[in-house]
This record gives sequence, C-alpha cells and structure tokens, in this order.
Amino acid sequence: MAYSNPRMSIVPNQQQSRTRKKEEDPQDAFMRLTDKEIVGCITDIGIPFTMENLKSPNPVQVQMILEWFAELLLNATRATVEPAMRAAADDVYGEYSDTMPPDTRNLMGFYASLRNLLAECGVRDFGFNDLYKPTHPRLVKIFSYLINFVRFRESQTNVIDDHYNRGETAKQKIETLYSQNSELEERLAELKANRRDMEVSVREKTTRNEEFKKRLLELNRTQGHVTTRLEETKQKRMDLQAGVEEKTTTKIQLKQEATKLRPYATQSPGALQESLADLTQKLNTDKAHIDSLDRRARALQTSADSFSVVSTDVASCIKILDEIGGEISKEEEEMARNIKQRDALSERGNNVRDYERQETMLRKQLAKWNERTEKLREQSREYVRDAKEKMERFRTEHHELTREQATKSEEIEKRRVRIEQSERKMLDLKENVENEIHAAYEEYLKLEAHIKLYITEMENAI
Repeated sequence: MAYSNPRMSIVPNQQQSRTRKKEEDPQDAFMRLTDKEIVGCITDIGIPFTMENLKSPNPVQVQMILEWFAELLLNATRATVEPAMRAAADDVYGEYSDTMPPDTRNLMGFYASLRNLLAECGVRDFGFNDLYKPTHPRLVKIFSYLINFVRFRESQTNVIDDHYNRGETAKQKIETLYSQNSELEERLAELKANRRDMEVSVREKTTRNEEFKKRLLELNRTQGHVTTRLEETKQKRMDLQAGVEEKTTTKIQLKQEATKLRPYATQSPGALQESLADLTQKLNTDKAHIDSLDRRARALQTSADSFSVVSTDVASCIKILDEIGGEISKEEEEMARNIKQRDALSERGNNVRDYERQETMLRKQLAKWNERTEKLREQSREYVRDAKEKMERFRTEHHELTREQATKSEEIEKRRVRIEQSERKMLDLKENVENEIHAAYEEYLKLEAHIKLYITEMENAI
C-alpha cells in the first residue's frame, strides 16, 4: 500500500534535478521553456513541429525555423544575404568564385547574421553544429531564448514602433529636405546661369545702346548743321532769284530806254559817241554782272541739287533714326524686362535664402530630434539596465526561493515518509487490534456458548 503511492518516486527525481541545476547556468534555467511550450509556439507560427521533432531534430527543419526567426527579427534570409555574399566571393576569389557552392556561401552569410541575432538574444555559444547536428538540449536553449526575445519584443512593440516611426519620419523629412535642397540648388544654378547670360546680353545691349546713342547724337548734330546750311542756301537762292529778277527788269527797262533813245541817235556824233561809250560800258558791266549772276545761278543749281541729295540723305537718316528710336524703345522694354527679371532673381534669391534658413532650422530641429532620440535611447538603455538589474534580482530571489522550496520540499518529503511510516505502523496496530478484538469476540462467543450449555445442563439437572 505504501509502495504503490506515486509520491515515493519524488526523491530520486529531485536528486536528478539538483545535479542538473548544478550543471546548468541559472540564467539558462530561468530562461528555459518547457518542451510543450516550445512546440506550441513553433506550431503557432505556421510550421508543423511536434515533440518527436524536438527530441530528435532534423537539421533542415531546424534551419527553416531559424530562418523564419531571422526573417522576423532581422529581415534576413538566404535570399537577402545572397547578393552580398556573391559580391564578397567575387572580391575574394575573383575568377574562381564558382569554386564555392552558392548554397554553402549563402548558408555561411545566414549563419553570421543568425549568430549576431542569437548573441543579442543571449546565446553566445551558437555554433555551426547547431545547424547541421542539432541536439535536444541545445535546441531547447536556442528556441527558449528566441521565443523569450520575441515575447519581449512584442511586449515593447509600442516603444519600438514609436522610435521606428520617429526615425522614418525623420528620414522622410531629411529625404524631402535633401530633394528640395537639390531642386533649389539646381534652380539656383539655372537662375545664376540665366543671370550670367542675361548680364552678358544686357552688357551687349547697353554697349549697343550707347553706340546707337552716340550715333544718334552725331546724326542729330549733322542734321542740325545740314538743316542750317539748307536754310542758308534757300535764303541765298531766294536772294539770288530776287537779284536776277531785278536785273531782268532793269534790262528790260534799259532796252525800252534804248528803243526810246534810238531816234536820238541821229543827233551829233560826239554826243552819240559819248552816249555809246557810256552804253557800252553799262552793257559790259551788265554782261559781266549777268555772267556772274549766271555763274551764281549755276552754283545755286548745283547746291540745290546737292541739297536735294542731302535732303534725301537726311530723310534716310531720319528713317534710320526712327528705326533706331524703335530699337531703343525695344531695348528699353528689354531693359524693363531685365529689371523685372533682376527683381525676380532677387526675389528668388531671397526665396533661396529663406529656403536655406528653413533648411538650417530643419537641420537644427533634426539635431534636436537626434538628441531626443539619443536621450530616448539612453533612457531605453537605462530602462534595459534597470530591467536587467531587476531580472538579476528576480533571478537571485528565484534561486533563493527555489533553494528554500527545495529545502522545504525535502523536509516535506521527510515528514511525508515519517507520516507514511507512522501510517503503516498505525495500520499494523489497527490490524493487530482488530485481530485481537476478533479473537476476543470469538472467545466471548465461545464462553457465551459454554455458559448457555452450562445453564441448560443445570436447568436439566434441576
């Protein structure tokens, strides 16, 4: 009865657990999960896994599970590691990069990232044998640390998402600011190039305007001189025409007088000779004067012809001046446009300065955000340190409690053994007492039967 009690088998199991605890690290014992819990967690992620697979692990299945954890936590798989490993093999081996199989190469890169992950999780003795020759205790340790890390990560998803979102928003702001800065720099370069081109064209046009102004002033001066000479020549022509008319009128009058004096030619020859001499003198003077007047008339005609030519030249110059005035008006419009463009360039320069100020402000804000993120990281590190300290305290308390529990369980087991022994003794005593009572009761019945027989015999004898 006592040996059929299952509690009697606790003592050797407790001794085994003590030896196992002596061999294991207390941190591993604290972080270790049960096989059932590990199998349940792995089946929950969508990978078929049983207790037999955990006790007799398959390397391919273990690699698939570890690759799933690496993809979840690091976003790293053999496919993502392949480009970097191929580039590294090309750098190291060069033309002989095909000597190493790609599966082995990718597995080596995946092993490096997985080793870093497990080192962060707390498994610092992860080796290549855990991928190709996994054992049950090693798998229990690795999966326990990974599952606890995933649970801790899920419990801190709000903080992680907050920091990740802040980092993403900061990255997006930096990218937008960088793109805006590059666009503004391109626009500024274009504006500067346009400004240089416009300045060159403005210089050329200003020099052309200055040359046109000088030519226009010279032409105005020549036009003034020509107009004054034309007026003088016109006045001289009018004077000469008036003189010629007067001479013709005097000639006609002289002819009339000569006709009148012809009858007097029959007068005395001395008087006629005197009058003839006077008339010849007058005639000679008149001829000379008429010749001079003819010469002046021809000169005036030539000057008039030259004046007509000059007037045509002046008309063409006036047309050129009108054209120059139109070009000057166009140049003035272009100058106004250039002034507007300069104003626009100055406004754009102000806008660029504003953008630069905004960029400096945003950089300051980014620096502040970086400082805040650093502070938050420091706070998170302090929080993690505090959590680790608390975990260490909890572990020490847990170890103390386990030790106390072990001592109490030993005492309880001893008391249970004593109680069972006393129960066995009580049962034996009870059986003995029952046997004695039963024997006494049988003797009592026998004595009672004897007494009844004796009384019946006495009654019969009486």
